[in-house]
This record gives sequence, C-alpha cells and structure tokens, in this order.
Amino acid sequence: MNARLAYFTNPVAGKMLKYFMAAGRELKESPLPAVTQELVALRVSQINGCAACIDMHTKEAVAAGESAVRLNLVVAWREATVFSEEERAALALAEQGTRTADAGTGVDDEVWARAAELYDEDQLTALVMLVSFMNAVNRLNIITQQPAGGYEPGSHAH
Repeated sequence: MNARLAYFTNPVAGKMLKYFMAAGRELKESPLPAVTQELVALRVSQINGCAACIDMHTKEAVAAGESAVRLNLVVAWREATVFSEEERAALALAEQGTRTADAGTGVDDEVWARAAELYDEDQLTALVMLVSFMNAVNRLNIITQQPAGGYEPGSHAH
C-alpha cells in the first residue's frame, strides 16, 4: 500500500509538519507520564482506526517496557483491572475528547473532574494537548492512507 501523499518529501507539507511535529516532541517532554502518553495515543488511534499510529504507539510502548497484556486490554480498559485510576481517568477523557461528534457533548463534567482530581494543571494541559494532537495526526494519516507495519521504535515518534 502506498500513501496518497508523501508528507516528508512534499515541500508544502514539510514546512507545516516541521512545526506540527515539534509540538509532538514537546508533548513527549511534558509532565504527563510517558506510559500514560502511550496508552492515550494508542486509545485515540484505535477509536479513529489509524493503523500507522496504532503501529507506532504499540511499538513505542513495548520499547518503553509496557506489557502485552496491558496493550491488548487498552481497547477494553473499562473492564480491565490492569490500569491505575490515573490511567483510567486519562483514557476516559481521551475517549470523550475523541468522540466529540459521536457524543455531541464533548468531555462531560464528571470525566473532567476526575481527571482534574488525579492530574495537576500542567499534566492535565498536556493530556488535553495530546488528545487533540493525536486526533489531528490520525486524520493526517487516515486521509492519505499512510501504510502501517514497518515502524521502528524511536525512528520518528511525534
């Protein structure tokens, strides 16, 4: 499968993506725990059906020491007992923040309050930025049918 657009060789895309990907690198340095970042990125990508990002974030999480059990249970995290309360709050916010068109209401007050109780303001800001960033990246990849499967951990994570 070939992508419809080659983002990294197209000069117009290159100009814009330079800044976009810099924002992604800043997110990696945020105070939101790295494991939580990978779980959230994976869940958003699962909801959106972005194979390239599922490939990337699964492999990045494994490289960071995440277990196969937890990665396989992200898709059904509500029924899984392997996630912390903080991770569960982040996943709930990520889901509602991703399904804004489906839910019609965005992130509800209960989900927001739970996340705000478990994360400080800087972490919460990073979480909101990560959910928004991942939704944008997913759309960039899905629209242009970016292929998945060949990602190597550390090669160009957002």
